[in-house]
Amino acid sequence: MLRWFGGSAPGAPAALPDDARTVWNDPPLWAVGNWPAHLLRTAETDTGRIAVFGSCSASDNDVAHAANLNDPAPLLGRWAGSFTAVRTHPGAVDVFTDGAHACPLYTVTTPQGLVWGSSALALAPLAGSQVDTEWLAAYLWDKRAPVTDRSPWKNVAPVRPGRRLTLTPDGRAAATPWWSPSTRTYAEAVARLRHLLTESVRARTAVPISTDLAGLDSTTLAAIAAAVSPTPVTAITAHPDGQPSGGDLTYAALLTVPGLTRMLLPLQIGHLPFTPADVPLPATDEPAPSTATWAMFSAQLRLAAAAGAAAHLTGDGGDNLALPPPTHLADLIRSRRWLRAAADIIGWARLRRIDPRPLARAALQADARRLARTSPTRPPWLTAPPPPPPPDVPHRAAGDANTELIDNVRSAARAAYADAQLADTLGIELHNPYFDAAVLETAVSAPAAARFSTHRYKPLLLDAAGDLLPEPHRNRTTKGTFVSAFHHGARANLPHLLDQTDCRLAALGLINPAPLRDALHHAALGVETPWATLLRTLAAEVWLATLETVPSSAWRGKEAR
Repeated sequence: MLRWFGGSAPGAPAALPDDARTVWNDPPLWAVGNWPAHLLRTAETDTGRIAVFGSCSASDNDVAHAANLNDPAPLLGRWAGSFTAVRTHPGAVDVFTDGAHACPLYTVTTPQGLVWGSSALALAPLAGSQVDTEWLAAYLWDKRAPVTDRSPWKNVAPVRPGRRLTLTPDGRAAATPWWSPSTRTYAEAVARLRHLLTESVRARTAVPISTDLAGLDSTTLAAIAAAVSPTPVTAITAHPDGQPSGGDLTYAALLTVPGLTRMLLPLQIGHLPFTPADVPLPATDEPAPSTATWAMFSAQLRLAAAAGAAAHLTGDGGDNLALPPPTHLADLIRSRRWLRAAADIIGWARLRRIDPRPLARAALQADARRLARTSPTRPPWLTAPPPPPPPDVPHRAAGDANTELIDNVRSAARAAYADAQLADTLGIELHNPYFDAAVLETAVSAPAAARFSTHRYKPLLLDAAGDLLPEPHRNRTTKGTFVSAFHHGARANLPHLLDQTDCRLAALGLINPAPLRDALHHAALGVETPWATLLRTLAAEVWLATLETVPSSAWRGKEAR
């Protein structure tokens, strides 16, 4: 069952989805699915009540203290974890959304008033259960497209991350910012990041946990988990079957710390990308990043569960957080640090083996988005243009390195929530500590130029936690890749993939099947493939198919649109 929560304004008519458990009656607040005590904590005082949904480093006393405060926002910002806080006080309810977007929140306006919840899929029946094709078009183009006023579902509106949604009995609703980054010296940010990563992992150890054990990001979390978990930690390394050494396996074997049990997942033909899994892909709020690799991902989660784990930690988000593109060049140019800017332009161009002149032009124009990545090239199979950004979204070229880092992490964290929904269906909590709002705030607080280096791999992360790792890990500049597995998977599943090219997306007028079939043939032959766009297209098609197999949520006490 999908795990989610929601509520409505004080004094509103009761609104309960089927199978909901009431947390409070007024204002209505409910939880659906399994919410163990470490994922849902409540406190009530003379001045108010508070509920914290999700993983959180706060003690019970901290939660009770937050219920007493007129403005708990500063306290919430210091807690590690990924969570949503709901606080009631006389005449209003405040819902504090997660600053990193790792815990998305949505609203629907019904004839009886506004209803909010943590699942767009669950709220969709209140709005007619229609997929928003303009959101889908933007997603197919670029998952970071700035459609901040849309969700995958028509008339289901997202609440922006780091906002306080305030609801009052007279039907008014307002979303105001509560989360914002600070400014610190590099040394201060490094020390704080070490502390927060430790507390973030500790907050997830109320149950037995497993972790990935592959690249620098996941290995760092595995080492921290082994040090703070009260129970042994299972660390899983996936590798091609028949290759007992090399790549991630070599580095995984070097991490020998107390409390860590290493486990291998040999990847066989049944784990290839695009291969149908033993467990059907569940429906989620939006297309899940792990759609193509669900056979492998579900096998890993089941392996973790068989080893006794109830929660699994991944290194997702580590690249977004600690391996930034050269967006800091715009900041260097603004501050007239010409020599440092020139050196980094030349160093980045050499590292990436690209012409430095376009990079220099983008820096001189302070075009942060162009520095963050090249503009997405329109694949020949996409037919619908992406929608324009909402009028209140500023022109991205005016952004800076911090804006780009925040937007990048938020986009990836929101998408990763769909993977967490997949894991929930297998009874495993999926956690991504690098997507914690406090971790993001700390990274952004460091000077942008200090976070970037053409000579050191992920300097901020290594300076914060590198001493926990063996020296080969600290010197590693690569991680295992599975690009060849995607080519093999496309070849092994080509007939099935070709069948998907002329189905739902084509019927919606979003793709042209013929160029998509050509791209799949090329991928099966091992030709260089635009995997990012191709995987999004295939994931969207599969996502639409899953929606046809799941009964929509039934609601009691609310009239749907």
